Amino acid sequence: MISVGILLMRLVIGIAFIGHGAQKLFGWFGGYGPKGTGGWMESIGIKPGVTMAVLAGLMELVGGFMFAAGLLTPVAAVLIVATMLGAIIKVHAPNGFWSTSNGIEFPLTVLVVAAGIALTGPGSISLDALIFN
Repeated sequence: MISVGILLMRLVIGIAFIGHGAQKLFGWFGGYGPKGTGGWMESIGIKPGVTMAVLAGLMELVGGFMFAAGLLTPVAAVLIVATMLGAIIKVHAPNGFWSTSNGIEFPLTVLVVAAGIALTGPGSISLDALIFN
């Protein structure tokens, strides 16, 4: 049952990150694509905006796929943790803790789940278990 619980966490976080990456890279799911996301990134001091939007989108898309599949889970978690740290530092920290104020609550929760799974392992229902055991 523990592996099912870990699988559920990996799937929800991983699929959400696939979606966020697709928003930045392709403009899917209500996203703005590299140009729109890049313009917003430049407006908050992240330059060059389009390049950084593409890099963030790739980290989210690739990290999300890997995390959901349980493939090289520590690497996938690092990609997720890195993007959430960037979001916390550049966007959410000035707004306090709670999500209702656009604070760090949600990105911190995602960061901790990704780090926790990296530390405990992806569970037996994962590509890591299939490949490395």
